[in-house]
Amino acid sequence: MIKIDGAKFKEILSGGARALELNRDTVDGLNVFPVPDGDTGTNMSLTIASAVREANACDSVHVGDIAAAFSKGALKGARGNSGVITSQIFKGFAVALDGKTEITVKLFAECLKRGTEIAYSAVTKPKEGTILTVIRQMAESAASAARSKKIEFEDFLKKVIDAGEEILQKTPEMLPVLKKAGVVDAGGRGILTVFDGMYRTLMGMDLVLISGEKIKFEDLESGQSSSNKEFDTLENDYENITFQYCTEFFITHFKNEVTTATIDKFRNYLMTIGDCVLVIGDTDLVKTHVHTNHPDRALKSALNLGELDGVKIENMLEQYRKIHANDDEQGEVELKENAVVSVCCGSGLADIFKDLMVDVVVEGGQTMNPSVDAILTAINNAQAKNVYVLPNNSNIILAANQAKELAKSDVFVIPTTNMPEGISAMLAYDMECDGVENYDNMCATLGSTCVAEITHAVRTTRMNGFSVKEGDIIGIHSKKIVAKSQSISATAVNTVKKIAQNKDMVTMYYGEGVTQEDANELLESLSSEMPEVEFACYYGGQPHYFYIISAE
Repeated sequence: MIKIDGAKFKEILSGGARALELNRDTVDGLNVFPVPDGDTGTNMSLTIASAVREANACDSVHVGDIAAAFSKGALKGARGNSGVITSQIFKGFAVALDGKTEITVKLFAECLKRGTEIAYSAVTKPKEGTILTVIRQMAESAASAARSKKIEFEDFLKKVIDAGEEILQKTPEMLPVLKKAGVVDAGGRGILTVFDGMYRTLMGMDLVLISGEKIKFEDLESGQSSSNKEFDTLENDYENITFQYCTEFFITHFKNEVTTATIDKFRNYLMTIGDCVLVIGDTDLVKTHVHTNHPDRALKSALNLGELDGVKIENMLEQYRKIHANDDEQGEVELKENAVVSVCCGSGLADIFKDLMVDVVVEGGQTMNPSVDAILTAINNAQAKNVYVLPNNSNIILAANQAKELAKSDVFVIPTTNMPEGISAMLAYDMECDGVENYDNMCATLGSTCVAEITHAVRTTRMNGFSVKEGDIIGIHSKKIVAKSQSISATAVNTVKKIAQNKDMVTMYYGEGVTQEDANELLESLSSEMPEVEFACYYGGQPHYFYIISAE
């Protein structure tokens, strides 16, 4: 086979999604820490499933249109860091296949190259030994294999997957934490599973579990939207247009003298000629978006940095005329000045955030990271000019930043990595302050508290000097095991003693599996053993974690 048409492209994308769904528990199991939040496989599977639904709803037979729909669906459904990075990989496919009717091996290699560039640019500090390394190695292998004039698509794709598998097996050597846990990178395994499913579907082979067991392939059914109105990532506030032209383009092949400081100056310049400015990337590739009345000036400024690609200029005023030609006149919603969106799991913690004046609570956390679409919907529902987002989980920050790029409001993502940090940030929030001042004040609270979690081990391992068996109760602080026993209260006491040294206040939030009587008993025991420390305990209701503990 030399080329792939649109029908076959849809089929192999569905095969990739099905392969990941079959193996998501195994990918989840590659989580480094033995806690019940190893959700890389789940996040990636939900992301790809959303992408397949969008692609299946696309009526076009052109691979470019299908790739664009798949990319849009992936972004809408992206969950967690792994899901966001996966969506950016397939965004590269959409860019490379724009306007194409079929895929050749050279085009597929270009897809992987673009996907690698965009995925790397989406991460502030790319780390090798992760999904990024795997997709980069696959892209490099694809570029090499595509140089062969007579290579068949099947052989080409097999070489690419083999190269990815080879580098995946080396990820433990790149990241010591993987080596200690005896696992390869979960995100890398997940993306390879997708491409392996695509390859097996192309060959008419059965899909396989990572364990080796064969599973008969079944096509995914075409998904239907639960809403009559599809979410539109390109939706604009047409009725309040100040700057008429939506201008988007990539900057590539930068001049030698260009640095990240130069790119920052370019971003600052765009802010003087328009709004809704988005400049993402580094000196390899920059994605630019700006609303301006002078797209020529934006393009001229970009040409001082490098070459332009994928230029798109849309007249938003004309779009408004066409879209609303027959619409009844709608009343404008008056926006308040500030609002806060918080991601949270547990009804008790949700109530605490609401008491602290959080406007919208998004359900999510460990094992179920909210999608970019869910966070964006919450931002829009807040109906404010400035919206502060508390991810409260390190695996949600990237998705929150992706939602920020799509939002109409000015969005400030406070990089909270747990719910006590989110609570501390809310204590510094002042609804009367302006956007930047609030952001600075809320960020200043980060790192002021020591946070630990009490949970159960989901597998047997040895880490941080502890031999942990499945079912043991463990205390986690700063991604390290600090205590373990067979008792929830004993582990909690030992954990508090580790994190509460030289601290004045300890706050505990008890979750599912813990009664109020249990929590009060623990509180009395700790107060007796550590009379110099003030203790408080609240119902959190969070799943998986018996206690979330904050010391300050």
